[in-house]
Amino acid sequence: MPPNQPARQTLISGDIGAVASVLRKGGVAAYPTEAVFGLGCRPSDPAACERVLALKNRTADKGLIVITDDLARIAYWLEPVPEKLQARAEATWPGPHTWLWPARASCPPWLRGAHTRLAVRVTAHPGVRALCAAAGSALVSTSANLSGEPPCRDSACVRSGFGGRIDAILDLPCEGADAPSTIRDILTGAWVRGGPPAPEPGQSAAADFTSTQETRR
Repeated sequence: MPPNQPARQTLISGDIGAVASVLRKGGVAAYPTEAVFGLGCRPSDPAACERVLALKNRTADKGLIVITDDLARIAYWLEPVPEKLQARAEATWPGPHTWLWPARASCPPWLRGAHTRLAVRVTAHPGVRALCAAAGSALVSTSANLSGEPPCRDSACVRSGFGGRIDAILDLPCEGADAPSTIRDILTGAWVRGGPPAPEPGQSAAADFTSTQETRR
């Protein structure tokens, strides 16, 4: 924390409504996902997104994952894709599977970074789905750790690393998945994180995302 910056009062609660209220007011919160805790805010709030990037010591060009309980919440940022490709993505949701989706020009640059795709996921975590519903918004999602360090898997870890620097922690457990979400390009089918080890045709189309991973975790 910068030396002259006062500590924030961090709400630590399992009350989804209370944490949603913090988010609606422009706050930054940590919350559990399928595997690890994430740091997030409303994706339409540039100041809050800048805080998330600063907390992570992360450059804006990498972009950020956006998670939601319903794809309709962010559809206005996404270009249409062929029906069979959208169906392939939707067949993996809700779940720990992130898809790189062509972004419209209206998609904020602080979300897509230096890329032409927006990383999107419909989460299966019941607490986070309820948090999106209560906040009336999708959420930015990047793992709760400084870049290059292991992500937190419980609220105590988040409190140790970010207490006094974020506005709220949703004190609920993660779902117990071993690894962060897979990341896959919706147009080419290329796996960027996780998935089969052998490259698929069109893998090079997603190479720019591979090169920046720590990426959007």
